[in-house]
Parts: sequence; C-alpha cells; structure tokens
Amino acid sequence: MPHILVAGKLHAAGIDRLQQAKGFTFTHVEEVSVDSYLPHLPGADAVVIRTQPMTAEAIATAPQLRIVSRHGVGYDAIDVKALNSRGIPLCIVGDVNSRAVAEHTLMLMLAVARRAAAHDAAVRSGNWNIRNRFETVELDGKTLLLVGFGRIGRRVAELARAFGMAVLAHDPFVKPDLLAKHGVRPAEDLLKALAEADYVSLHMPGQASGAVIFEEELAAMKPTAILINAARGGLVNEAALDQALREGRLSGAGLDVLRTEPPAPDHPLLSNDRVLISPHTAGLTAECAARMAVASVQNVIDHFAGRLDPALVVNAAATGYGSG
Repeated sequence: MPHILVAGKLHAAGIDRLQQAKGFTFTHVEEVSVDSYLPHLPGADAVVIRTQPMTAEAIATAPQLRIVSRHGVGYDAIDVKALNSRGIPLCIVGDVNSRAVAEHTLMLMLAVARRAAAHDAAVRSGNWNIRNRFETVELDGKTLLLVGFGRIGRRVAELARAFGMAVLAHDPFVKPDLLAKHGVRPAEDLLKALAEADYVSLHMPGQASGAVIFEEELAAMKPTAILINAARGGLVNEAALDQALREGRLSGAGLDVLRTEPPAPDHPLLSNDRVLISPHTAGLTAECAARMAVASVQNVIDHFAGRLDPALVVNAAATGYGSG
C-alpha cells in the first residue's frame, strides 16, 4: 500500500481526495518548511510538495520514493537531476492556476499604477490631501509588454485588452500568427520593446542564467514604466530594481515573487515605497488552491494506477515515463 507524504498545508479539497482514494495511506505535515517534512521522507512512496526545496540530499533519504508531485507548475526548488538518476518522475498540476495568476497580475498593475497601498496608509494616518498629488496613472491607452506568452500571458493579454491596453509579447517560442490571434503584436527585440512599454509583465520560467531584467534592461525602460513579476523569483535583479526605483529611473514595481522567500527583514525592497509586494499568493485564491490540491494529489493516484498523463511529467524523457 503506497504511503503518500503531503509536505505543506493542503486545501481541504485535496485532503478529501486522499481520504476517498482506496489503497493509500498518507501523512500530512502542514508546516511549509524543509525541516518539518524531512523526517517523514524515509517512509514515503510519493511526495506532494508545496514550495519547499527538495535537494539531492533529501531525495537520498527516501529509498522508497517513486513519484514527486508539485502543488503548482514551477519546480525550480527541486533537484530534478537527482530524481532522474533514480528514474523518479516529477509532475506538475497543469493549467489550473492561469486564471488566478492573470487576475493577480492585473491587480498588481492597477494597485501600483493607482498607488493603492500608499494612499490607504496615508488616509489611515490622516493625510487625505495626498489625493492632490495627481501621481496616479491609468491603464487605458497604455502599452503592455508581456515577456513570455504561455497560458498565463495569454490570459493577461485578454484582460489587459479589456482595459484598453495595446499588448506586445516577447517570446521566441511563440509564432507570430498565434500572437495575432490574441490581438498581440510580436516584439522580437526585447530592449526595443522595453523602451516602448508603459507596463512590463514577466510570464516565463526561472532561468538557469539568472535574471532577465538586469541593469541594461531597466535602463532601456521608460522612467514612467511599471514592472510586474508574478512569475518566478530571480527573474529580476532585485538590487538593480531597488536602485532604479530610488533614483527615479523607474516609476514602480509589483512583485509576487522574490529570489529568497520570505525575504530577510533588511531586504532593501521592503523599505521602498515604490514597490508593492505580495507573499507569492498569485495562485492561492480559494478556488485555485482547491484545484491545485486536488490535481497534485490526483497525479499521485493516477501514477500508481498507471494512467498519469505524461504531459504533466516534466522529466518524462529522462525517466522514460509514458514510453510504454
């Protein structure tokens, strides 16, 4: 009877699915930390994991491990090579969070453009006259550059166009005819597109090479531009972003992800009032949390039943998954 380790708090819908499944036992460790789930790895045949790292050393302590299922679509914190060496598949939940992340992206754009957090704080401290600064801006008639045009980027484009925005997309893996189908103009040269955009939103996986928005890219942007990252921490060089904002070379930023989460108390962006930061919650609406929980659990159940969709296995080629 396979034993499943659920590492991190899971929505009740996912727990219900586990309880209904026959032929499994499970342990649920609600704390989202490495130390909390490590002691349970030796007895696990499968792991459903939230955002915690899963290193090669941790994987080595799980001799029975046969599958890892991510509660989400990113897997930067998991040592895929260590899984590959043992033929252990790593699966993700597929397209269950694009709607939530896209909405959060628009929320960040609007909140930064309208200085929502600063105005709320001002009113609470008695500064009603902050309204007379006329420092907020609109989305209507502005140009949005999407760096990456997958499912989330496409949904963001749809929402942005409803706000009256012109949308560009930089994604070398997407053909121009698909962009045109979504009413989006292709932007082959990233630096030129950055110089044209009023808003820039990142929608791409983490990069092994590090940040894609560094000093050169920030310097190419308009000083009135707003940068949004609800994709992956590390895509933006945070020190360079902080400096650009403090020097007035960029108007604002909305971040749902950071390189290190949670950030250290002395992280410079935390004291920068031109930045709005949410705690990696873009995909954590009640509805999306339920969808991710059920999907991540179902992937494990389907694996042991021999019916897991190979398209959800990120290392299928390396592990021979779905090859027969």
